[in-house]
Amino acid sequence: MAKQKKVKLSGVDKFMITILVSLALLTPLIVVLSKSILSRSNIEVEKIKSKVEKQETINESLMMKINELASLSNIQDVAKEFGLSYINDNIIVIK
Repeated sequence: MAKQKKVKLSGVDKFMITILVSLALLTPLIVVLSKSILSRSNIEVEKIKSKVEKQETINESLMMKINELASLSNIQDVAKEFGLSYINDNIIVIK
C-alpha cells in the first residue's frame, strides 16, 4: 500500500477554509431571511395601500357632500328657511 502524504495546513489556511465553509453555509440562510423580510414589507405596503384607498373613497364622498351643501341653491334654501332674503345692493366684492 502506498503511504498517503498528510498535508499540514497552516493556521491561515485553516482560517480561510473555515471562513469559506461558513460563507457557503450562511449564504442560503441570508437569502431566505432577506426574502422573508421583503415579503413582510410588501404585505405591510399592501395593507397601507388598502387603507389609503378606503380613506380616499371616504374623502371623495365627503367632498361631494361638502359641494352639495355649499351649492348656491342649497344656501338659498337654508336662507329662506331662516327668513333671510337676497339683496344684491348689500353685497360688497373685495379684491
